[in-house]
Amino acid sequence: MISEDGQGGGGAAGEGAPPEQLALIRESVRQAKAPRAKPRTWRGAALAEELPVARVLVDKGVLHLDRYFDYAVPAELDADAQPGVRVRVRFGAGRGRVREGRREGGGLIDGFLVERRAASDYSGPLAALAQVVSPERVLSQELLGLARAVADRYAGSLADVLQLAVPPRNARAEQRPSPEPLPPPAPPAAGSWDRYERGGAFLESLASGGAPRAVWNALPGPEWSEELARAVAATLASGRGALVVVPDGRAAARVDAALTAVLGPGRHALLTADAGPEKRYREWLAVRRGSVRAVVGTRAAMFAPVQDLGLLALWDDGDDSHSELHAPQPHAREVLLLRAAQDRCGFLMGGWSCTVEGAQLVESGWARPLVAPREQVRRTAPLVRTVGDQDLARDEAARAARLPTLAWQAVREGLKTGPVLVQVPRRGYVPRTACAQCRAAARCRHCSGPLEARDGGALWCGWCGREEGAWHCPECGSFRLRAQVVGARRTAEELGRAFPAVPVRTSGREHVLDTVPGAPALVVSTPGAEPVAEGGYAAALLLDGWAMLGRPDLRAGEDALRRWVAAAALVRPQGDGGTVVVVAEPTLRPVQALVRWDPVGHAVRELAERAELGFPPVSRMAAVSGAAEAVTGFLAAVDLPGEAEVLGPVPVPPEPAGRPRRPGAPPPGEQWERALIRVPPGSGAALAAALKAAQATRMARTGGAGRSGRGADETVRVRIDPPDIG
Repeated sequence: MISEDGQGGGGAAGEGAPPEQLALIRESVRQAKAPRAKPRTWRGAALAEELPVARVLVDKGVLHLDRYFDYAVPAELDADAQPGVRVRVRFGAGRGRVREGRREGGGLIDGFLVERRAASDYSGPLAALAQVVSPERVLSQELLGLARAVADRYAGSLADVLQLAVPPRNARAEQRPSPEPLPPPAPPAAGSWDRYERGGAFLESLASGGAPRAVWNALPGPEWSEELARAVAATLASGRGALVVVPDGRAAARVDAALTAVLGPGRHALLTADAGPEKRYREWLAVRRGSVRAVVGTRAAMFAPVQDLGLLALWDDGDDSHSELHAPQPHAREVLLLRAAQDRCGFLMGGWSCTVEGAQLVESGWARPLVAPREQVRRTAPLVRTVGDQDLARDEAARAARLPTLAWQAVREGLKTGPVLVQVPRRGYVPRTACAQCRAAARCRHCSGPLEARDGGALWCGWCGREEGAWHCPECGSFRLRAQVVGARRTAEELGRAFPAVPVRTSGREHVLDTVPGAPALVVSTPGAEPVAEGGYAAALLLDGWAMLGRPDLRAGEDALRRWVAAAALVRPQGDGGTVVVVAEPTLRPVQALVRWDPVGHAVRELAERAELGFPPVSRMAAVSGAAEAVTGFLAAVDLPGEAEVLGPVPVPPEPAGRPRRPGAPPPGEQWERALIRVPPGSGAALAAALKAAQATRMARTGGAGRSGRGADETVRVRIDPPDIG
């Protein structure tokens, strides 16, 4: 045993031992690993003379510990222990473990130093800060305020949000100095922004220091990335910063190249997961230190600490990739809206299509529409043709080869001048029931949820679980139902046999292509994985429309239109021979919006319908899922607002084994139920607060000590604004 002064506590263990035993002891000591030095407990150490208390946010992602804890600041750590730095503290020491005025014990845990104070609200003895991990101040007050707002909105913990907002530390990147900031560039020319009504005025407002807010319906074609770059350049010209969030790495690479072309190198940072931890942290630090004033990245960049924000831009906000998979699962659109309100800066939400949330921002007056005149839309959009059920019934080729004659002709003509895109829905689209005559979706009379056919042919609501025994269509009065039909599944094989001399390329989950040459070829792609063709595609086929429109989801029509428009936007203009063929019933609203190239009008009508039925985003919703007993107990314990409406619980479809687990889905082999809670406008904050309080109470009672909870039978998952509500 070794004493604290380093001298032996006794000598009897080795004085009379034989030489062989002594040699064995020495060899064992040499082979033993040196013990790792633990951070000191600072027992008896002097405290900082000024502000001796540090308020710390510990990295415990459980709701009942979502608060700050006070620690004593040793004098030796006084200089480095500044607000915003990473620290390590001992957490979990009992009241009885006090020595020389310091609480001791507990495990070491990471955290952030939030504030230095003169005194603590806690009356007992404080544990001391164990260690200042780095003097780098990575957590600003602005970022802390944003993280708290996001945690409150999504009924989550502040520690979980900061896990998303602040990347892990990399010592080597932290030790390297960031470059000196460059002076503001000159205001850019309007360029292709002149194609839009008020496009030039939008850039002028940014360049003059204004904070315009717009929902941008981009024209088809590849110019969108350059237009985003010019908006960023106009913001930098005013001496402010800009942040652009895009759905995936391919889009980030296009905006990155456009920013380099417009601004030159060294003026912006690219924040994506593909960069690797060291490079990404180095870029993030350059932004935090003010060396770089512009950022483009994927959803993790929504928290990028850009100084003096002047513009927040979001491209294609309807893409599923903007929804974070980790708790509390915030959406990039909502985070950027919170930042725009907090920093009072400009806001630009754009895409080839338009979401219902975008239409709501315009209708409320919070943002202005940024659209092109109809004449300009007609000049840049391709010709869109439709193939419906009646056309397929009369088409001998479609019955034999599952592909209509019009599609064959479009492919044949397109291959004469360039590549042809074929969009096929990915596997996993589940049909829902609809009227057999007019195709209107079958919905519950009580809550307007989707009706599903169960065993025995009975209809059940996917939201509230009520059985529907006497359904009839409110649109046409028909009593007949049908399941939406998935179209051709052997598209690539059929096209390959029909055009044996033409190369066939595929782009999907396993292998996503970024670009393809402008030579004639067939490019078969799943939605969202379409590569960009040099010079644009000569034609595009949008197959199996029923598979996309028939998904049992509230956003099925909106999402189908968004994916169709995204594919059609890669096709050449009608004046250059560009043609799009969509296989779907031409009378349906999303198909008509595609033919007219009017996604904004579709979003406006969809918003009016949801307002009448009480659907999001007009109302706010939360999903509570877990084992049946756990969900029932949670709903009984939560103190919901008086105007809240509980729909369900209903069984959650089991997750097939061997497939990637969807966010919020039950573990394979487990039976879960889900309840939806709906509140009217203005009650979303009260709903989130009630759910957060109930979840915190439950976790404290069951002793939940980690982000994953305890046992599977006790797991209750709460998600605010779930993207898939049926």
